[in-house]
Amino acid sequence: MKYKKIVLAGGNGYLGRVLAEYYRYLADDIIILSRRKMPVDGNIKTIVWDGSSESDWVQHISDADMLINLCGKNVNCRYTKIARAEIINSRTVPTELLGKVIQRMTNPPKLWINITSATIYRHAEDRFQDEMNGDLGYGFSVDVCKLWEKAFFDVETKNTRKVALRMGIVFGRADGAFPRLLNLVRFGLGGMQGDGKQYVSWIHEQDAAKCTEWLMNNKELAGVINCTAPQPLKNADLMNCIRNAYGVKIGLSSPAWLLETGAMVIGTETELILKSRWVMPGRLMENGYKFLFPKAEHAIKDILSIQI
Repeated sequence: MKYKKIVLAGGNGYLGRVLAEYYRYLADDIIILSRRKMPVDGNIKTIVWDGSSESDWVQHISDADMLINLCGKNVNCRYTKIARAEIINSRTVPTELLGKVIQRMTNPPKLWINITSATIYRHAEDRFQDEMNGDLGYGFSVDVCKLWEKAFFDVETKNTRKVALRMGIVFGRADGAFPRLLNLVRFGLGGMQGDGKQYVSWIHEQDAAKCTEWLMNNKELAGVINCTAPQPLKNADLMNCIRNAYGVKIGLSSPAWLLETGAMVIGTETELILKSRWVMPGRLMENGYKFLFPKAEHAIKDILSIQI
């Protein structure tokens, strides 16, 4: 099926590039809303916006088959007072702006997907968390997700279906978490982090993209949907999978205290590594989504086979 127009708000980051490439041959036009101007690349065009005020960009989201909002400051930083405000505002302000614009449009996007985060669920080692029976957690990162989704759902858009896509950790070769884990393996540091019992809910980048197309074509689905692979695994098992796929037998482990020291040095938070995210894609599975990569070992081998 050929789509008329796909809009990626804040689509100049890693996942935005994955989505743009996925839809390159599936859509007539791909519009990226970005703070900086980029050269036209075939049918991929960048429109400048600031994410906080209306301007010429508004006309470009009209009559889109799908709008995907990817806006948000990277959380891979220390949670200082200034950083916390930037993390929250970079998510809620563009979301509120898009909602107000869409609400009064004559021909609004048919589907609006807000990419949120599976970290909204609590630290879970006892049972998996899904859309129906999951427990929301507490702490700053969870508060961010709650405010983000509130900004998304508070605005009624009668003619635009909305999905909050709670994304797991996206695995790909070009950027994101996987290259960093692979580097640890390469340098002999690819053992478990902490006690290794924390669950990692991941998703292959191609499933992250394919899922959005599947949601376009399954028009009865709306609301909160988890976007994670159906077979999450513990940190120790994940690192073992990466070592095996890369051909490295041994990897030094990193205890929690060492991770905290290292996080302070490189300017990040240990929560990104030590929180147990045991999240299941209940609604995707119940409604028949077929994962390209349900198993981590297959996803990892595929990613390692990609030349970049």
